[in-house]
Amino acid sequence: MGEQIAFWICAILAVVGALGMVLSHKAVHSALWVANTMMNLAVLYALLGAPFLSLVQIIVYTGAVMMLFLFVLMIVGVDASDSLVETIKGQRAWAIVGALGLIALMVSAIGAANLTPAGIDAANSAWGGNLQGLAQLIFGQYLLAFEVTSALLITAALGAMVLAHRERFTPRLSQREMAIARFQSTTGPKSSLPAAGTYARHNAVDTPALLPDGTMAENSVPKPLAARGLLRPVDRSDQAEVQAVASGQAAIVTGGDQA
Repeated sequence: MGEQIAFWICAILAVVGALGMVLSHKAVHSALWVANTMMNLAVLYALLGAPFLSLVQIIVYTGAVMMLFLFVLMIVGVDASDSLVETIKGQRAWAIVGALGLIALMVSAIGAANLTPAGIDAANSAWGGNLQGLAQLIFGQYLLAFEVTSALLITAALGAMVLAHRERFTPRLSQREMAIARFQSTTGPKSSLPAAGTYARHNAVDTPALLPDGTMAENSVPKPLAARGLLRPVDRSDQAEVQAVASGQAAIVTGGDQA
């Protein structure tokens, strides 16, 4: 009875996670839903008597693959828009053919599956354990399929590197050359971008920097804060002091002394 309760709880959570992954509008939320599904699948493997598959599901897929996916999202940026331009001609047709083939494989697998729960105790005892039974199947009966799958994964990795590669037609500029080009340009800043809080009374990250002429430097604050409307308003006294310093006048008067 306990195994049945655990099965239904984990099965429902796994299906909910799969639906959440498909229906989520943000890639980070989809990745978290997939991690939820994978952890529930690991519990189901443990209930079926497959501890090795359960640990691999958590360590490799949930702990490595999904976390790597999240790190890539954090580096690339969650607000990066995908390009809808078809760079490889005919890929949509091949994608449709592949989707139909996958659906056919899933239908045939479900039709040939035995829906009567039997467990894997007999299979484990035949080879001395779950790990030994998996080794016999992978490196024995399904060795060819295993090697073909590994070749497909290597091909996918090479294809990703080829697609992400950008051909460079000019030599890479050095730091000195980039600095010279920046100063020779008629547009853009001539020096490093100002840090948050420059010419301000505090160094809060939501306080925009003030340029020497008293105007606000829009590129000195994080764009997510600007998009959410969380920027701190510029203090007018700060602007007056900056304008006074720029014009050579006394900006701060304390105890009769001018600064």
